Amino acid sequence: MNKEEILELINEGSLDISKIKMLVSDMNTVDIAEIFEELGTEKIIQLFRILPKHIASDVFSYVGSDHQQTIIEALTDTEVSEIVNKLFVDDAVDFIEEMPANVVKRVLKNVRPEKRKLINQILQYPENSAGSIMTTEYVDLRENAKVREAFDTIRSTGVNKETIYNCYVISDDRLLVGAISAKIMMLARPQDRIGDLMDTNLVFTYTTDDQEAVADQFQKYNLLAMPVVDKEERLVGIITVDDIVDVIVEENTEDIHKMAALVPTDEEYLKTSVFRHSKNRFVWMLILMLSATITGFIISSFEEGLTALPVLMAFVPMLMNTGGIAGSQASTLIIRGMAVGEIGLSDVLVVIWKELRVAVLCGLGLGIVNFIRVLITNSQNWKLCLTISMSLFFTIMMAKTVGGILPIFAKRLKIDPAIMSAPLLTTICDAVSLIIYFSFAKLILGL
Repeated sequence: MNKEEILELINEGSLDISKIKMLVSDMNTVDIAEIFEELGTEKIIQLFRILPKHIASDVFSYVGSDHQQTIIEALTDTEVSEIVNKLFVDDAVDFIEEMPANVVKRVLKNVRPEKRKLINQILQYPENSAGSIMTTEYVDLRENAKVREAFDTIRSTGVNKETIYNCYVISDDRLLVGAISAKIMMLARPQDRIGDLMDTNLVFTYTTDDQEAVADQFQKYNLLAMPVVDKEERLVGIITVDDIVDVIVEENTEDIHKMAALVPTDEEYLKTSVFRHSKNRFVWMLILMLSATITGFIISSFEEGLTALPVLMAFVPMLMNTGGIAGSQASTLIIRGMAVGEIGLSDVLVVIWKELRVAVLCGLGLGIVNFIRVLITNSQNWKLCLTISMSLFFTIMMAKTVGGILPIFAKRLKIDPAIMSAPLLTTICDAVSLIIYFSFAKLILGL
């Protein structure tokens, strides 16, 4: 309700500062950030200046990149310094990566030297790596520290840390040796030694590991945070679950784009230009259009048979669509199974055997239905019925087998399995289903 009240006040031109401050004090920072998406440039700046200083940085981290740029360009150097220095390092890196060079230069100039060093360090890691999404703001403890000393450390430094629930134990040369949760420490005695309480069976990642692999680890072990180490296994940062949620959304979006024959993009749909949309779609459309000439060639090569029995052409769309759907169903399930770790490269024979059995059941059912349907509508021409039904059965067998194999084959070749989904698979199934259809037509109908 506060959101609607604030929007109403701003749209009416009433900037009752005290009332707006009172309303935002009861709101979540994410909800406050959503208000900015509905405002024009001038009002975005006005509202941001009204926000209490203790929540301004949090709100800024959730605002869209275009509005972030608008805000930064309107602030003084002192105000920029206050905002960016209060951001967690990973949020600052995310913000900087979206900004043009002139804004980046101004921001880095107004950041504390130690924070600037950390930001530059993370920016140097490969894109989509664990190092590029980690934060360096974590709580580290020593093995010999007592529980009471650990809590003193958390109280003095925790306010600036990404999380204080998970703490990490390091040696004198910063090697990661263990982890301990705040729960364990709260249940322990003040004089207990951290090294005796810590968990040494750690799940960690290297700075150069792929972010998608890190997301899989989070899911597998139900983690809230994961330590990140360099090649010498020195602790350099942590990745928290909120960053992994962003990774999962990003990777899923990328797969959806590929499965729909689109060039992956991070840009929002409504904020992407028509030219960019066209560019992202044109290449794949051209490839698929050219590949469709194969089906045209197959149909033209059977022109005499179609002339002798034109009714055959009426069943071509049904066969091609059924084959495409059957293949897409199989590939979607296999890609999903591979993504969540249920299916591995060694399971190819198991997948083939399962999909063949599924295809037999689906093919028999659809084949019988079509035999009866064609028999009723085509003057009881049982040879035509048999041709359609047999073609349908073997088309489904082929499509489900190919749909199951292609994603695994792509993974083995280190190609994204999503590329092998709907558009490319449908093209393959269309061509092969026509070959099956016309082969049965020649064999049974003698064309």
